[in-house]
Amino acid sequence: MTPLQDAGVVSPSVPVPETGPFRVLDAGNPGDTAEWREGWEEWPDREVMAHPEFVRLFARKGDLVLAAATKTAQGGILYPFILRPLSAEPWAPADLTGWDLTIAYGYGGPFAWSATPEEARSFWSRFDGWARERKVITSFARLSVFPDQLLPFDGDAPVNSPNIVRSLESTEEALWNDFIPKVRQNVRRARSRGCRLEVDSDGARLDEFLHVYTETMKRRNAASYYFFSRAFFETLVRNLKGHFAFFHVVHEGRVVSSELVLLSRNHAYFFLGGTLADAFELRPNELLQVETFLWCRSAGKKALVLGGGYRGSEGLLKYKRGFAPGGEVSFRIGTKVHDPAAAARLMEERRRWEQAHGRVWEPEPGFFPPYRAA
Repeated sequence: MTPLQDAGVVSPSVPVPETGPFRVLDAGNPGDTAEWREGWEEWPDREVMAHPEFVRLFARKGDLVLAAATKTAQGGILYPFILRPLSAEPWAPADLTGWDLTIAYGYGGPFAWSATPEEARSFWSRFDGWARERKVITSFARLSVFPDQLLPFDGDAPVNSPNIVRSLESTEEALWNDFIPKVRQNVRRARSRGCRLEVDSDGARLDEFLHVYTETMKRRNAASYYFFSRAFFETLVRNLKGHFAFFHVVHEGRVVSSELVLLSRNHAYFFLGGTLADAFELRPNELLQVETFLWCRSAGKKALVLGGGYRGSEGLLKYKRGFAPGGEVSFRIGTKVHDPAAAARLMEERRRWEQAHGRVWEPEPGFFPPYRAA
């Protein structure tokens, strides 16, 4: 067991101190939403991925958008998540009333600030009690790449894959000199061919962004999950003002490369974007990334998260390293099985259901929860 995991495990032999009231806030309730936002505002980091309006974007019909929260003596704990009813799955048994827990797309919590190990044990003890009462079977979380803002996870938290983080706490000259030579060469090329950056904080060019993004997803044969609807982006623009910006590279009046960037108090995140294939020779993406770093640095951000690679895409990870040669960090996945018997039953029910539909099904190795594997 790693120190990260060990710090979050509640030992039954150790008295668990009480913190403030333990609350599970429901974004479907206006009063709870206001309390959630108030707690989020009190957090110095104010990560956008913990904002109730961001989490709400990824909930399906029937899902619950919740956050477990408590105030500690000097700070607080905030764990936003989506609770999914397993009864909504066609392969789930009719008599099953359980749920499983996941986070919104991106990097999540449990987040904590100024929380002691004793307060962490208290939180997890009460959270586990709530999970048992609510019949939560499993929990899954992609954990923040900034470990100092996390409550130690009560469960397994293995390293999943490397991610790239570009520190912005240096001079512009030092930042420029840290890029690999090919990046600097391609930025000069894009500028010499008339490419320029346009920052859009209102979604004024949403149609053009959607064109670039959709064409990119089609070219990459992306899973259907990544084809977000126009309504998704319109809701984000409407409800998260100040917590995002679109960065467009424009050439001869046309957007040729575009990225939606999420903005937190201290960090920024490349989120969704792409480049038109017929503009590759202009090298607009390198210009977009470098200009975005400079804009975020000027806005007071300490770091920008580029993300990692996808399975079988070492080339993408190598490309991102070119912007931050020393920026590779560990990325962890938090998992916990709250009810092993129910989880095992779901596996068998899924296997039987697939067999009844003429398919041989076994979960993909490493996928969690395994009963949800494609």
